[in-house]
Amino acid sequence: MRYRIFLSLLRTGAVLHLGYSWFVRPWHLEWGATRDEVRRAMPGDELVPHPTVCATRGISIDAPPRVVWPWLVQMGGYTRAGWYAYDRFDNRGVPSADRIVPELQDLEVGDVMLTSRTEGFVVRAIDPGRSLVLDIDHHGSRITSVPMLSQLQDGRTRLVSRVRAYFRPVHRPFGAAFDIGDFLFMRKQMLGIKERAERQSTRGLAASA
Repeated sequence: MRYRIFLSLLRTGAVLHLGYSWFVRPWHLEWGATRDEVRRAMPGDELVPHPTVCATRGISIDAPPRVVWPWLVQMGGYTRAGWYAYDRFDNRGVPSADRIVPELQDLEVGDVMLTSRTEGFVVRAIDPGRSLVLDIDHHGSRITSVPMLSQLQDGRTRLVSRVRAYFRPVHRPFGAAFDIGDFLFMRKQMLGIKERAERQSTRGLAASA
């Protein structure tokens, strides 16, 4: 009896694993992104040449890049404007900013966007109005996060986010949890940026009218 239960659980686990590996994981690693966006080289790729996890996600925003860019520049927990995601977990419960904060717009290479009280993403490169290269190098395991903006023909913005992560063997168990957590966080963040930028753009149009 116990043997049959064990085999049944083993088969169920195998089916769930295959379903996740073949269908769910490819979907969330490329959520919202086009095939060209997935294949395209992006700034910061060279920092993690052999990633354990590589995700490219995209979203279109009904606002021009000049409106979206300041929301990216002021990101960061604790001392900055938040991550526009799950504030309870990544910003001590303080709501992410719903306005542009002028004093947080002077971002420089070497600045840190905190994810905890003492650690966070180091800004490795800035292409003003276009992309940020953010990097965490933790004892040989490394994660890069690169939001990149491009203007569509109709004046809207395409936001593409690429995450590349390499985990040392000792950190591989964390890597399995990272897979899902990263998707939930990045999806929430991209939707948060979209909502804020579109609201600001709508207000600007109303003011102009």
